[in-house]
Amino acid sequence: MTQHGKSPAPESKGQTETLALFVSDIHLQEAMPRTAEAFLGFLRHRAPHAQELYLLGDLFEYWAGDDDIPEPFNRKIVEALRELTTAGVAVHWIAGNRDFLVGAAFAESAGLTLLSDPHVATFAGKRIALAHGDAQCTDDTGYMAFRTQVRQPAWQQGFLAMPLEKRKAIIAEMRSGSREAQRGKSYEIMDVNADAIDALFARTGAQILIHGHTHRPARHILRDGRLRYVLPDWDCDAATPRGGWIALGRDGAITRHGLDGEEIA
Repeated sequence: MTQHGKSPAPESKGQTETLALFVSDIHLQEAMPRTAEAFLGFLRHRAPHAQELYLLGDLFEYWAGDDDIPEPFNRKIVEALRELTTAGVAVHWIAGNRDFLVGAAFAESAGLTLLSDPHVATFAGKRIALAHGDAQCTDDTGYMAFRTQVRQPAWQQGFLAMPLEKRKAIIAEMRSGSREAQRGKSYEIMDVNADAIDALFARTGAQILIHGHTHRPARHILRDGRLRYVLPDWDCDAATPRGGWIALGRDGAITRHGLDGEEIA
């Protein structure tokens, strides 16, 4: 668990109004250049005004392994993150279902910290659980079986031992199969399970949960006054661009923001 919200020295980064920003599901890929540019703009113009930035999974559409860092598109993202951390913003990463193969080499190159899922942090006296969200989609039994398999160290070691191009070909097949499978799944089965959310709150002792994955941005008020915030996915290449983030202020206030930075009521 990490502790935040202490009063820093006047010249420190902590004097910013924002303690932390939270984003997820950017799904960065060369095929979506406007989305990539929007995220790079966020890193240049929004994130530097926060103490910390939390990336809650699926930053990339897929990640085949850290040996793909030299690829020009990936290198651009890594360098932008490194520029942000060099400027004094602490960046943290929770793996998503698309980029769970991000490892120590990526973290070192980008200057960020890898976190477990879920992670608990205390900001301004508030105990907040952070997660990607896929582990709570327990009604999707097919996906949960797949998730269990690919998160095993032995499976990952064997996969990463394959040539990079072969890994990318396998991932492309998996993505195609996943899109096909989703067409036959109901809205409810691909959302988080209420009992799984209750279990996460019980496990972490948190009053607030922030997660992504479902692409259904919302603020849910649960029993006992607990709050569940769902982050939006990003797609600025669509006819109607979407995206945004959640901010936590020095006063403990949590606000949701659209791509233009305006607060969402």
